[in-house]
Amino acid sequence: MTAIIIGVGSGILTILIIALLRFLDKQTFYGLILTGIGYLYVGFTWRDTGSLVLCAGQAILFSLIAYYGVKKSMLLLAAGYFLHGLWDLAFDLFPYTKLIPPHYDLFCLSIDFTMGFYLIVLNYRNAKSAPLE
Repeated sequence: MTAIIIGVGSGILTILIIALLRFLDKQTFYGLILTGIGYLYVGFTWRDTGSLVLCAGQAILFSLIAYYGVKKSMLLLAAGYFLHGLWDLAFDLFPYTKLIPPHYDLFCLSIDFTMGFYLIVLNYRNAKSAPLE
C-alpha cells in the first residue's frame, strides 16, 4: 500500500510541477516523461539478455506512442500511460521479476494511472474551452 501512496503522490507532484512551469508545452513534456519511464526498465534489466531485449522493445514501443501522442492527441498519451501501467503489472509474469526493485510495479502503476487520468481530464478541459469552428 505504501508504494501506491508514494506513487500517487509522486504523480500528483509531477503534475503540479508541470502546471507551475507554464512556459512548457505540456503535451511534449508528458510525451518525454512517457518515453523516459519505458527506459527505466532497460536500466534495471541490462544484466540479462532476454530481459534486456524485452525491455528495450517495450521502451521503443512507448517512445513511439509518446511521439504520436505529442503529434496527434493528448488522449493517445493518456492511453500510453495506462498501457505502461498494465506493462508494470504484466512484467511480474516474466521470469525477470527479481531484477526490478520490490513493489516497483505498484509504485510505477500508480504514477502511470494518476498521470493518465489527469491527461484525460486535461484533454476534456481543453476541448471544452476551445472555440467552435
